[in-house]
Amino acid sequence: MADIDEERLNLSVRKFLKVVGVTSQREIETAARAAAEAGRLRSGGVKARVTLDVPELGIHHVIEDDLNLS
Repeated sequence: MADIDEERLNLSVRKFLKVVGVTSQREIETAARAAAEAGRLRSGGVKARVTLDVPELGIHHVIEDDLNLS
């Protein structure tokens, strides 16, 4: 059984989450602007869902929330 290098794990997870966060924000903002320009953006907000899968660790975690766009 392999030992876990806590510092390496922490840095790796933080790097992954930073990429996820920055990329997700960019995609949402781009899509929201396009929807607004096309007249498809309804007043208020939209529902968002993110699914985190790490099969080797048995993780399947879903996060849902409302995004306020106006």
